[in-house]
Amino acid sequence: MSLPLPGAGAPAGAPVCPRHPDRVSYVSCQRCGRPTCPECQRSAAVGVQCVDCVRETARNMPARRTIFGGAVRTGRPVVTLTMMAICVAAYVLDLVIPNGLVFRMFAYAPFYTESEPWRMVTSAFLHSTNIMHIAFNMYALWILGQALEPAFGRARFVAIYFISALAGSVGVLLMTPIDTTVVGASGAIFGLFGALFVVQRKRGGDLRAIIVLLVINAALGFFIPGIAWQAHLGGLVAGALCAAVVAYAPVKNRNIIQWGGMATVVLIMVGLTLYKVSTFPAFTIG
Repeated sequence: MSLPLPGAGAPAGAPVCPRHPDRVSYVSCQRCGRPTCPECQRSAAVGVQCVDCVRETARNMPARRTIFGGAVRTGRPVVTLTMMAICVAAYVLDLVIPNGLVFRMFAYAPFYTESEPWRMVTSAFLHSTNIMHIAFNMYALWILGQALEPAFGRARFVAIYFISALAGSVGVLLMTPIDTTVVGASGAIFGLFGALFVVQRKRGGDLRAIIVLLVINAALGFFIPGIAWQAHLGGLVAGALCAAVVAYAPVKNRNIIQWGGMATVVLIMVGLTLYKVSTFPAFTIG
């Protein structure tokens, strides 16, 4: 019996793997019927498939979704960690850059609204120099983010976070003197508390612990000086509204309803902001 020499190629007429023409294979892909060598074989429910068919099937399969329509992700909560990293970086920069430059450039006060509206969001990434301020907020963000980011998906989670942060500044704009300066992620954090309340209610979970935590934090805002309860309230309302739109949207046209609903919340805040700014005296800026 004669055998082909190594490197001499496949015998004439023998079935060969399309991806490796020098390899004879008498095993065929159960999907396309082509010969497939051991390197290109992938186990299937029945028999084997070639690597090309497996890849094509994976491309054509619909993406896995969470119960709220977000893309299923595995691993660490990337958005949560990113928000935390930005806050910590901003805190460090505020400490090391002299003359409070970071604070003066990015903190929010209502009189900045018309000339520098981006401060309504950037202030949510700053914190006071008291380390307990950022420590508490980052701990809360870590706990809430681990629960909500996988449930909502990254895109919806980051949208709720930023909308809640903006709503916190809108709350300050509507309910504090024009020269009140605020920093902190508390508006966004309370938005996530509101979102968690909605999610737990949707899932039929126990709401008592969340209610107690919200009541305690709300009370602290009224009795401890320097806490902007107005930002907490604004973030809480916006976060709960956005989460309700996301959680209770029907499956049919879900994406349109969810994103349209959150856009409506933003438009309402823009309208309230424009109205409040229109009542400012002309000399407040500059």
